[in-house]
Amino acid sequence: MGWIVTAGSLVSAAQENSGMIGIIPDGGLHARGEAMEEPVRTAGDTIALTLDDALEIALSDNLTVRIADKEIVKQKYAKKGTYAALFPQINFTGDYQRNIQKQVMYMGDQAIKFGRDNSWSTGFSAGLPLIDATLWKSIQITGMDVELAVEKARSSRVDLVDQVKQAFYSALLAMDSYDVYRENYENAVSNYNDVKQKYESGTTSKYDLIRAEVTMQNAMPNVYQAQNSVIVTQWQLKALIGMDLDLNIRCVGTLTDYKPLMNEVSVMSQISLDNNPDLKQLEIQGNILHKTYQMQLAKYYPSLNLSLSYQWAAMTDNFRFSTFRWNPFSIGGLSLTIPIFSGGQRFFTLKQTRVQQDQLKMQVQDTERNLNVAVKQYLSQMETSVKQYEAAVKNIEGADTGYKISQKRYEIGSGTLLELNDAQLALLQARLNLNQSIYNYLTAKSSLDKTLGVNVPETE
Repeated sequence: MGWIVTAGSLVSAAQENSGMIGIIPDGGLHARGEAMEEPVRTAGDTIALTLDDALEIALSDNLTVRIADKEIVKQKYAKKGTYAALFPQINFTGDYQRNIQKQVMYMGDQAIKFGRDNSWSTGFSAGLPLIDATLWKSIQITGMDVELAVEKARSSRVDLVDQVKQAFYSALLAMDSYDVYRENYENAVSNYNDVKQKYESGTTSKYDLIRAEVTMQNAMPNVYQAQNSVIVTQWQLKALIGMDLDLNIRCVGTLTDYKPLMNEVSVMSQISLDNNPDLKQLEIQGNILHKTYQMQLAKYYPSLNLSLSYQWAAMTDNFRFSTFRWNPFSIGGLSLTIPIFSGGQRFFTLKQTRVQQDQLKMQVQDTERNLNVAVKQYLSQMETSVKQYEAAVKNIEGADTGYKISQKRYEIGSGTLLELNDAQLALLQARLNLNQSIYNYLTAKSSLDKTLGVNVPETE
């Protein structure tokens, strides 16, 4: 379809003949062009948007994805900060002490006070952990935190891709439904004009004229509702991908353009949950708990630290800095710490981590069970949609033929208006069922891809 139509132009041809059909307000709706075309500016500053375009915009501008990416950067900085603990920690220090009461030393019966009123010291100190199993395990945990942040970012992309696809398919369904209701309304207008001509020529009754007019008027609210659905679904799509709601867009393509995807259901017997974001996050969390247990167990191990310092010290009874005599000295040493008793704190912390590991295993089993049920549900829904589509195709062929036959029968006077209305209603329902079956398949396929964690751009 290469036309651009507004709801206000829908009945312009019929108005010339009947003079009594209300004008539907201009909703600015545009028909779709060919699928998979590049986004271009069209007349009226309307943006043609394909599904790939919508996904690209969403993945670059959506705030949820950007926040998840920032979390990756934050965890990388945290990892680097933990690695810094392996390097020497060098500090410059300065110290001042005032002897309020000097110490006394006795030599026989004589008491001798010693020391100065003021003590000054300054210099450099360095410390380096030589053996610290707890620190080594914590570094491994921070590395896994980065991996978990990356997986969470991928999960946010998986969710966003599914939401964008669902919104885009909803917009296509709304537009296709609008096309069906518009065509149904045009048929009702055409039938009304035919009945009116027959009535004016005296070949039909007033009752048929009234029935034709009522049928035509009843078709109008459906067009209004379909027009509103198009506008609402486009708003939802623009809000989801981060576009200005005041921009005019048209979703490129129709639901029937995605008909080739319905052939994929037959090759989906072998599926895997290896890429499911939830399971992968649980797997990483399990690895983190394992390393956490090892880190807590390492608190029982001895630790060895190296320390070095180079200081200058001075002792005076005044504050004349120019007269201070600074005496340098240096100290080096090793500090060995062997944990012996902590009141059972380390022991009960280990027990707590074991319980958390058991909880996580049960959570993984429950998640796998629920995901398998969801996969089977989506596959069943896809298979049902394919059958519904095949039935709808046959129904459309029969309904279209029946509608044309009923039109001819009514024109030559061998059929009734009731038969014509029934045939028109059957054709309308068959076309709506066709669009709905494709939509149901696409949404189920999108949900299945989300569950399997596939068809999503990789996280950098």
